[in-house]
Amino acid sequence: MEKNDTKSRKLIFDQEGLELLAKRLKEIRAEKRLSQEELAYRSELTLSQIARIETVRINPTVSTIFKIARALDVTPSEIFNFELTLPSTE
Repeated sequence: MEKNDTKSRKLIFDQEGLELLAKRLKEIRAEKRLSQEELAYRSELTLSQIARIETVRINPTVSTIFKIARALDVTPSEIFNFELTLPSTE
């Protein structure tokens, strides 16, 4: 990519995927009976970061998801256990 193309770059923010991720994270946290505060403490993330993930205000990195998975004692695949809408093939 040439330097002139940098202005055309867009941040990727998949609203549906992030909403499903947030919902799943809340479900697992509830199953484990953990507050956002406790999850933040265990994952060594800030409370505001956990809150922003659960309210779909930020797009967490994969490393952040790994930290959350370890703190919840689940696999990353358990966090991503949801179905995305697939594009139409018509």
